[in-house]
Amino acid sequence: METTARRYDIDWLRVIAIGLLLIYHAAIVFQPWGVFIGFIQSNDSMDSLWIPMSMLNVWRIPLLFFVSGMGVYFSMRKRSWKQLLTERSWRILLPFIFGMLAIVPLHQFIWQDYYSQAISYMPGRGHLWFLGNIFCYVVLLLPVFYYLLRKPDSLAVRFIRKVMTHPAGALMVALLIMLETILVSPQSYELYAHTWHGFYMGLLAFLFGFLMVWVGQPFWDSILKWRWLYLASAGILFGVRWLVFELQPPLYLFPIETTAWIYTVFAFGYRYLNRPGQVLKYLSKAAYPVYILHMVFLYMGATFVLPMDVPLLIKFLVVTLISLLGSLLVFELFIRRTWLIGVLFGCRRRPVNNYKVPAPCISSEGN
Repeated sequence: METTARRYDIDWLRVIAIGLLLIYHAAIVFQPWGVFIGFIQSNDSMDSLWIPMSMLNVWRIPLLFFVSGMGVYFSMRKRSWKQLLTERSWRILLPFIFGMLAIVPLHQFIWQDYYSQAISYMPGRGHLWFLGNIFCYVVLLLPVFYYLLRKPDSLAVRFIRKVMTHPAGALMVALLIMLETILVSPQSYELYAHTWHGFYMGLLAFLFGFLMVWVGQPFWDSILKWRWLYLASAGILFGVRWLVFELQPPLYLFPIETTAWIYTVFAFGYRYLNRPGQVLKYLSKAAYPVYILHMVFLYMGATFVLPMDVPLLIKFLVVTLISLLGSLLVFELFIRRTWLIGVLFGCRRRPVNNYKVPAPCISSEGN
């Protein structure tokens, strides 16, 4: 499998990461600290959700940064740096600004109404902080990426290739993330949103995601060979974090577990998910708009479901479904079919005659 061909496993991992994000956000509604980070919160908690949430916490957001870096590599194969910046401005910066002004205030209205607060217009990054970070990374790392592509025989490039394709290359990734974590010393490793730790860690993940596909086949052959070792390492490290440290280990242990999970996910994804299909084709188009929209329907679902006298598990499942299906419905009825709305939600443009208009919504990262 050549990395110059379309990588369906990366498309799948993007879709899966967005799906996990929706489920995780629905689970926050049923945690005792949800309201402190701006979520509508159930009066009763589901403590059983915290263990799987903790397992996901160390790699679900880093995975999105890795995948986004990979997407930039695929986009750069057929674009100049000016074209790439223009394309990323339309597909990341514009939806980010639109979301801050229109989507985030909408779910803030729902929160204010639920808690009987004064209704006020509150634009902000909210859950869309990720898009702002990604656009910054593109601007900051673009010179590095083009250097790697145009100087394949330089000493630095040969060194990076050698390290990335070595089985112990994962240790370099872990050590650099560890260095970032130690230097920044975040209050909580898993708190990525609106923090410098999240920004710098995301920058490293974005860079290494690019390197993984830039290096090419030798990297993927290597992680495929060692996938069971990565999986065992990730499982053991999570077990130690849970059973020995009660989910609060020293900060330096988190990056090692993060890297082990990331390499595990990419290796098994490459092995089993690199296949096309109609389901993937549709979900790849929907993932980005669903990510932008889902908090509105999550809050709507919470206001509708939480007052009901039904088991907590049923409430959790219904809130999750409302978040997902509501977002998909808006995507299907409006975003996918209306070019102007599609642009605001990150759908590509295509040339028609002498003008540029958006194409039907497609995969969000250019793979």
